[in-house]
Amino acid sequence: MAATLPVLQLATMSVEAVRTAVIDAGGTGPLTAAPLEPERLAASFGSDRLFRDDGEPAEGFAPLSGFFEAGDGWVRTHANYPHHAQRLAALLDLADPDRATLAAALGRRSAADLEDAAARRGAVLVRVRDETEWRTSEPGRAADSGPLIRMQVREQARPLALPGGPLPLTGVRVLDLTRVLAGPVATRTLALLGADVLRIDPPALPEITWQHLDTGQGKRSALLDLRADLRAGQRLLDDADVLVTGYRPSALESLGLQRPEGLVHARISAWGDGGPWALRRGFDSLVQAASGIAMIESADGAAPGRLPAQALDHASGYLLAAGVVDALAARARDGHAREVSVALARTATWLLDAPGRAPDHPAAATPGSTVRHGARVTAAPALPGVDDYPEPAHDWGSDAPAWLDQPNG
Repeated sequence: MAATLPVLQLATMSVEAVRTAVIDAGGTGPLTAAPLEPERLAASFGSDRLFRDDGEPAEGFAPLSGFFEAGDGWVRTHANYPHHAQRLAALLDLADPDRATLAAALGRRSAADLEDAAARRGAVLVRVRDETEWRTSEPGRAADSGPLIRMQVREQARPLALPGGPLPLTGVRVLDLTRVLAGPVATRTLALLGADVLRIDPPALPEITWQHLDTGQGKRSALLDLRADLRAGQRLLDDADVLVTGYRPSALESLGLQRPEGLVHARISAWGDGGPWALRRGFDSLVQAASGIAMIESADGAAPGRLPAQALDHASGYLLAAGVVDALAARARDGHAREVSVALARTATWLLDAPGRAPDHPAAATPGSTVRHGARVTAAPALPGVDDYPEPAHDWGSDAPAWLDQPNG
């Protein structure tokens, strides 16, 4: 993971957080004792470069996603999902633009104006900043406060027994309402530890196929419109031990779902719960751009660059998984429910603060350490002592929206 910033250190820290949490939860076996393997860490964090399905690689970013020059600086867009591409086009009064048309329209506008207008219209775009500007800004200061993993103790609940051993989350039910990378990485990790993970997606918003197959190992995937069938969604939630969401604050309540007593609610966000950007949409690539990471990784000091992996997503996913394991172990001890949250921008600040920058680093190389299931090749697990996931990802939406017949505490 060749980069100016110490990305391997970030990866190591986040995966070690999972191992520490597993040990605290009574876990045993190779995961708790085997050494971390830098090659496998690099492979897992750079899994998009290793993914193959019947020989076909991952599609990468869509044409309207990326860095563009505005009239007075750079902006970073994210338009991999069709609805985000449509909002970006509408923001600029364009009809089905190609990349060149989009670039011309962005070049006529101020970067700051574009960022503010995108936030109002639900498009996903940020202005590229340097590190100093980000750290002194109000959203940057908000991202620099508090722990990497936030935990809030909630109400008293019935005890939840954990079995310990090599699969310490056996019998734990995890309802996964996340997309893209950080949330799915977290729930994939919980599945690797023995949890029954059920991912629910709305039928009207299909997931990017390769992305789902690359992060869905060990989980089941079902379709359910929570707005149209609130009762079914509430039943699943009532029987869950853990809920993992990638929604912005209050979005769960806006669906009409009620958090049952005792639930561990784990949340991943781009910008965190505090500060002026708490309600804004964001992805790893946008956090890199806004926080100064893109300019630190610039090849020439003028045009923004990027980390060799979506490292903020992957690291935040492992941190969230560690927080969930910690919350479950704590509930087993004291019977209290907990809320756990992680933010990509807070993870970015950790990386910016970490010592060991290497401006003269070598070029990034494609990592190895893959596993194969039929015609599908994915990166091996980052967790030490684990050779493969319990099963490959199921096709998107191919499972029933129901729990497996197993105990949950």
